[in-house]
Amino acid sequence: MSAPLVFLPGWCLGRGPLNAAVESKNGQFFDLPGYGDAPLIHDFTAAADAIADRLQPGTALAGWSLGAQLALAVAARHPAKVGKLILVAGTASFIQRDGWPHAMPPAVLAEFTAAVAADVEAVLPRFVGNFNRGDARARTITIELLKLADPRPATETLLTGLHWLRDVDLRNLAPQIQAPTLLIHGAADPLMPLAAAEALAALIPDARLSVLDACAHAPFISRPDDFRAVLHGFLDD
Repeated sequence: MSAPLVFLPGWCLGRGPLNAAVESKNGQFFDLPGYGDAPLIHDFTAAADAIADRLQPGTALAGWSLGAQLALAVAARHPAKVGKLILVAGTASFIQRDGWPHAMPPAVLAEFTAAVAADVEAVLPRFVGNFNRGDARARTITIELLKLADPRPATETLLTGLHWLRDVDLRNLAPQIQAPTLLIHGAADPLMPLAAAEALAALIPDARLSVLDACAHAPFISRPDDFRAVLHGFLDD
């Protein structure tokens, strides 16, 4: 019998876009801090540790985008809790840093953070549209993601997540991961470039990278059948 699957959603959109993929494997969600009934935790490491506290040993832990960063931190810091690790559209650092060019310039994230603080509802459609650029079905997927998105959490929660994206650099933690790891990435992801996934896969011992062509930041919506086939194949292996 395969280990239980726990999925950590991404920033802002919540569980809705991932429901079909997670239900296909009888998985469950752990909300990010500040979403749903989960209390807000401002410190990234404390948030990862709080997630680990709730996991059964040997859990198959998956995360999308910001959730992937948390999942990576959990696996590195609490190896007994994670039997398999799945990083969907993941990266070691969301912003550009010395030696990490395949990421967003810090000034662009700062500008976006200010816009979210002013009016998240106004910027959300543009944000989702931008991270689908390059996808073969970009417009359709943007509409679907916005339709499936959960109710927005408090602005403080959203800003906390953006501050994590600004501050967190997981390059030192990635080599400590002991669990078999699968990265699933869209070849045309403009938010987390494929080069970031390739660099992250090189940091994690024996990690596998599965690339879905003509696909951007939401492969579970863009190519759901292919996404599930890759996910199920790894979990059932």
